[in-house]
Amino acid sequence: MAPRPSAPTTEGIAGARPLALFWERLRSDRIALAALAFLLLVLLGAVLAGPITRLVAHPPNAQYPERLDQVYGTPTGPSWDFLFGVDTVGSDVFSRVLYGARVSLTVAIVGTGIAMLIGTALGIVAGYFRGVVDTVVSRTVDVFLAFPLLLLALGVGSACSLGNGCAGGLVRPGMTTVIGIIVLFSWTYFARLARGQVLSLREQEFVEAARATGAGTPSILAREILPNVIGPVLVYTTLVIPLNILLEAALSYLGVGINPPQASWGQMIAESTPVFDSAWWYFVFPGLALVLTVLAFNLLGEAIRDALDPYLSKA
Repeated sequence: MAPRPSAPTTEGIAGARPLALFWERLRSDRIALAALAFLLLVLLGAVLAGPITRLVAHPPNAQYPERLDQVYGTPTGPSWDFLFGVDTVGSDVFSRVLYGARVSLTVAIVGTGIAMLIGTALGIVAGYFRGVVDTVVSRTVDVFLAFPLLLLALGVGSACSLGNGCAGGLVRPGMTTVIGIIVLFSWTYFARLARGQVLSLREQEFVEAARATGAGTPSILAREILPNVIGPVLVYTTLVIPLNILLEAALSYLGVGINPPQASWGQMIAESTPVFDSAWWYFVFPGLALVLTVLAFNLLGEAIRDALDPYLSKA
């Protein structure tokens, strides 16, 4: 009589954690890893802008008129002393690009982060409780989405740039105002995304099971709803950050964003426009930094989306 085959065992077989699966999919995407490496390099340059400029460059607001063309008074190009050349007043373009990265990343990441927290919280509450709460939040979102963002930002920046600003000096062109504008208009998109996710999650069996076991509403929201919402929200965050970097650059380009002498990529591009034909480096280097940073965020965001969705993942 032939021996009966032994039943398969699960000994030694361990299920991979979601985070491990996510990283396994993400690291197989070389473009995403290159984008991540570039963003880490930009972030490192922004954080260490002070030490870097002391070692290989010059203070961002220092002016070196002797570096201008002594005949025409125009900027001079890249050299060993000034890696990216100088601008119209003799300031080091390399230093200003580094400090501009600090401004752009701070404004975009802080503003987007605050908007994400506010919008996600309101969207979860609206989607879970429905009724009056959902109506109030949804109609508020519709009102905010009806405003033309860029025109309103230009109006606020222009109106509050005179005298002591608006609201007793609290609102005036600068980093705080740009962050406030980003928060004011970006939270609506996070609220809509979170609300749509919760509307489908609240009727799922695992939520009904949690209710049946006597779990309270705060426990259900924190343990059942939020973990399933945070993935799409984080993916969307990585796609909104580059949009807000462009918004800050646009506002600074139009003169209602970051105030001089603080460096900003958009402001540098605006200042370089009249001398582009004779000082290409003043336009190219901040413009290239802006384009590559936005592109890297977009590529990384798409890769994160694909890694979190097994149907889109190539793994």
